[in-house]
Amino acid sequence: MGVYGEKAQNLNGKCQDHIGMNYSKIANFFFELGMLKREKHNGFKLVGVHHDLGSLADHTMRASLIGAVLASFEGVDVNKVAMMLLIHDVPEARIGDHHKLAARYMETKTVERDVFIEQIAHLPGSLKKEWLALYDEKHERTTREGIVAQDADWLEGVISAREFQAQGYTELEEWLNNTKAALETESAKQLFREIEKQQPHDWWKGLKQMTYKKLL
Repeated sequence: MGVYGEKAQNLNGKCQDHIGMNYSKIANFFFELGMLKREKHNGFKLVGVHHDLGSLADHTMRASLIGAVLASFEGVDVNKVAMMLLIHDVPEARIGDHHKLAARYMETKTVERDVFIEQIAHLPGSLKKEWLALYDEKHERTTREGIVAQDADWLEGVISAREFQAQGYTELEEWLNNTKAALETESAKQLFREIEKQQPHDWWKGLKQMTYKKLL
């Protein structure tokens, strides 16, 4: 059982993991996470998107929920996948989002992991160990959960790309095709096909209810 299950069973006061914790540093970390609301998901700048890029927090939230659904489809640990996605972009609170063109010139993977280790240094030891393991599983795709989490990460980008296409941005086909080829799980591939067919605003059609009352 992972750290989440263990701590859930220890709410009777027996858990000692908080002893010696630097609460000031942990509070600082919580404020730092707010940067994810302000840092933008920058990859779409390359195709001309210059406003409403969406924040890293926006991306993380939707990717985490997509990951939970994919995990259920694929029969893997839902909570583990969701947590992988919640933490996967935390380093970008400090260094920002670097798109694939930037990766041509810098080793972003190593730098981001080093940043993450520094960011979580003051968390409880068991949680720190668990988070780093989840971070590595997702980025290295060494487990089924890691594979599912990465597919969910990519699918969130696909949905964002389709939203930008609906706004008139046209140079996204190569990006979508590359993502389609990269997906590993059958459920992600099937959802990709559905996302391709749908328009971003289809979800609310038929749900609206007119609220006016005829007077004559």
